[in-house]
Amino acid sequence: MTLPRARRRRRDLPLALAAVPALLLGALTAAPAHAAPADDVRVNEVVTTGSVEDSIELYNKGTAAVDVSGWILKDDNDSSRYTIPAGTTLAPGAFRAFDVHGKFGLGSSDKARLYLADGSTLVDSHSWSSHSAPSWSRCPDGTGAFRAAAVTLGAANSCGGTGGGTEAAWPGGSTVVTADAANVFGGDLSGLHQEGGILWAAQNSGKLWRLVRDGSGGWTPDTSAGWGSGKTVRFPGGSGAPDAEGVTVTGAGAAAGVYVASERNGDASGTSRLSVLRYDVSGTGSTLTAVREWNLTASLPATGSNLGFEGITWVPDTALTAAGFRDAATGALYDPAGYGAHGGGVFFVGVEGTGAVHGYVLQDGGAATRVATVATGLAGVMELQWEPQASRLWAVCDDTCDGRHRTLKVDATGTFAVDATYARPAGMPDHNNEGFALAGADECVAGSKPVYWSDDSNTDGHALRRGTVSC
Repeated sequence: MTLPRARRRRRDLPLALAAVPALLLGALTAAPAHAAPADDVRVNEVVTTGSVEDSIELYNKGTAAVDVSGWILKDDNDSSRYTIPAGTTLAPGAFRAFDVHGKFGLGSSDKARLYLADGSTLVDSHSWSSHSAPSWSRCPDGTGAFRAAAVTLGAANSCGGTGGGTEAAWPGGSTVVTADAANVFGGDLSGLHQEGGILWAAQNSGKLWRLVRDGSGGWTPDTSAGWGSGKTVRFPGGSGAPDAEGVTVTGAGAAAGVYVASERNGDASGTSRLSVLRYDVSGTGSTLTAVREWNLTASLPATGSNLGFEGITWVPDTALTAAGFRDAATGALYDPAGYGAHGGGVFFVGVEGTGAVHGYVLQDGGAATRVATVATGLAGVMELQWEPQASRLWAVCDDTCDGRHRTLKVDATGTFAVDATYARPAGMPDHNNEGFALAGADECVAGSKPVYWSDDSNTDGHALRRGTVSC
């Protein structure tokens, strides 16, 4: 996780806040016969500041696909031009976000304008007089007025606001203690996942740790099978250095593979590589080479290379179907049988730069289908954990959000929605916590069970801390 970067700011000019849609009659006659009128394509969301690069989202509110190849995005300066790549088509109801920061910056008083390929026929625009907080979004999509909302680039806007209602106190004990010996891991310890008596930990520097109980309520590196100093992870073929951010296993446990979420290759750190990697952890060597990679970069809105996947968790198909989960790819109730062999569940990944959570069916053969996109309303998601006993998904933010936690459940519409928002425990300082893990129901004692956080900054020489949460 990186601190918010210094952003180039544009001059502050007094501009109207309302969207200014415009369609010239010539756009209708110029459109291909198979396409819907240009008026169906709308500027739908704009992000100008925060941890996401300057981005403009388009939405097709019509009933036919529109080829937007060569269309041009501009800010309030006619010399600023971002040309939409060839082969870009918006299906009916589709969203597509474009990272424009390489061509121009979106200022605190600015415009987002969409033109046909001729560069002079205005299709739609939106203007504002203050930076997005964190997003300017149409509500409802494609037709409504712009309002402040959570970042949902590439998905339906969060028109209910940032969600979560009033922040509640931590639902457990206020005391938090260290859960590791001093100076074991150093910095960059990130994702956590507890599997019974094992705690898996992903480290940004390209390591996976297998931790065992230390006898005093904490964890220590397993000294067997070459795990004493953690194991270096590689991409398939043995190359590269995955920026390991999150870790999880399926219902079959680590014997069926340990899954790591990575946001980039450390050997090419300036380029996003949003991947889920599966590792066979049964060997004794000091290096783990991924046996499968699902590279999901192309299916998601662009984000900074160090603002991508941070958390990952696995949710069983049985829990999703019981809750009436609706598949965003089909628009129907989720049917696991339609995806063939895929590990028996859906992998949910959290994105630091957008605060969004995306659900994927990762098929054994290598295919991947996005079945959910969820706006958490958090400035960033650094960890995800599924808690089966409560049928809820935990989304965790670090010191970017003052250590805020949110739980999400499948609602009456079949989608995950924010159920509750919690402050960090009163006894825990605002650490740079990028990992969070919950013990299982078998560890409940007197109505509470252990939870653990990993501190990326290794504050005072400790990277792991332990608290409690109500069962």
